Amino acid sequence: MTSADLLTGTGVVPGIAYAPAGWARKPPQVPVDTRIIREEDRPAETERFRAAADTVAARFAARASAATGAASEVLAATATLAADRGWIRTATRQIAAGKPATTATAEAIAKFVAQFEKLGGLMAERTTDLNDIRDRVIAEILGLPEPGVPQPDQPIILLALDLAPSDTAGLDPSKILGLVTQFGGPTSHTAIIARQLGIPCVVATPDLGLVEDGTAVLVDGTTGTIRWGVPEAEARELVAADANRRAAVRAWTGPGRLASGEPVQLLANVQDGAGARTAAESPAEGIGLFRTELCFLTAQTEPSVSEQAAIYREVLDAFPGKKVVVRTLDAGSDKPVPFADHSHEENPALGVRGVRLSFAREGLLEHQLDGIAEAAVDQQGEKSSVWVMAPMISTIDEARRFAAEVRKRGLLAGVMVEVPSVALLAEAFLNEVDFLSIGTNDLTQYAMAADRMAPDLAYLTDPWQPAVLRLITSTAAAGVKLSKPVGVCGEAAADPVLACVLVGLGVTSLSMASAAIPAVGVALANATLEQCRRAAEAALQATTAADAKAAALEVLDN
Repeated sequence: MTSADLLTGTGVVPGIAYAPAGWARKPPQVPVDTRIIREEDRPAETERFRAAADTVAARFAARASAATGAASEVLAATATLAADRGWIRTATRQIAAGKPATTATAEAIAKFVAQFEKLGGLMAERTTDLNDIRDRVIAEILGLPEPGVPQPDQPIILLALDLAPSDTAGLDPSKILGLVTQFGGPTSHTAIIARQLGIPCVVATPDLGLVEDGTAVLVDGTTGTIRWGVPEAEARELVAADANRRAAVRAWTGPGRLASGEPVQLLANVQDGAGARTAAESPAEGIGLFRTELCFLTAQTEPSVSEQAAIYREVLDAFPGKKVVVRTLDAGSDKPVPFADHSHEENPALGVRGVRLSFAREGLLEHQLDGIAEAAVDQQGEKSSVWVMAPMISTIDEARRFAAEVRKRGLLAGVMVEVPSVALLAEAFLNEVDFLSIGTNDLTQYAMAADRMAPDLAYLTDPWQPAVLRLITSTAAAGVKLSKPVGVCGEAAADPVLACVLVGLGVTSLSMASAAIPAVGVALANATLEQCRRAAEAALQATTAADAKAAALEVLDN
């Protein structure tokens, strides 16, 4: 094999696929149109724009109705954004001033992209959605084919510089066998939806343009490699072996257990009652992360204690008698909650967010804990197994204050390990709380000083980074020493290989999107505790993320 035959990116969905490469259709070129539309023609130009915008929004809404799970949520959010009065009002004002519909669309979207980029975090990631909406509206105005994913006659490996969430959400797994992007990261919408669909996926792949349309390529979402020029017989053999693995994943029903017999709790991440009910149909043994802030992203006033209790009870009712870990409001930064009264910050990811906001707004934390405590008691007076944890804890004083409030209400108290200071002082923190839960997405972002939403920095926000693995090691070791639970609830838990390493380090539970649980369950079932420990040791000896993963794979494959 020559160097020209191989590209390496970040593997985010395991699996092997082999098919001709098919590049996503490029967006239309916006014509340079300096005309001033005559005043009498402006109403018709406005109508042409509005019809195009309405058509695009309606397509997104129809696709959302036909999809399920994360795909449906992403498409519904994009449909809402496409119909947003803010950018549409800006565009219509520009048309009223004489600009052509295509120019007005491009300039209106550009204004909102700049605003979203300034906000950073999740809002900055929505710029991909905005640009996708712009391209589709302009194509509709010009009468051109809709840009994005092609509709192939035969199965392909889809290649793209990047994909809008709406493109990924509409993929047909029978036609799109694998997915490779030049940009994007492990926590992007593309990765999350590809995982739900079970499509092998590699992101952050430099020089992807070297692969020509129609070239037969072999994609390995475990190793993060894209190869071409591979003998077809060899490729088919690898795909067949992977098909056997996928069959085992489909047949796996839990519970989480190593080949040597040790149990590993496999839990689900959810954001509301509907998500919890879906997770309850999977092999999930409970909830490892209930993101409460996602219930309130549109709430203009703080819900009452009883209103909050009703929302939380939906999640608890889906897993009666089982472990449910509730995270208090992780509001701020990329998840502004209107009633929390956020002030403008130059760097919100490092500002008043999470528990800092809950402490700063009088009554916010107390009301939420009251609602959780009320929800924890069912109609028969039986108390659910509710664990409550705080996001963005940084100091022992914060942990002590939070734990006291939680325990007043008879609940178990824990904190998220997202800020490196908690990982470095994990034993001291565990002396104050009942458990720790490692949020690998933010822990990696803060340890590597890299915005986890920035596609150009995906190589830094890889949880296989040796520095991140060492922070996880010190945290898990503290749990082992004090015999207290330490879980992982970030995207790292959904990586079957990394899951084995995490268990080898001493992590006691793994929480992820419910769709990812079977693949992780099968990986654990094929590894002994001794293998997991040796894989962890091998990964810790590496000096790069790629070498850490390769070293762990070598141990586990043997």
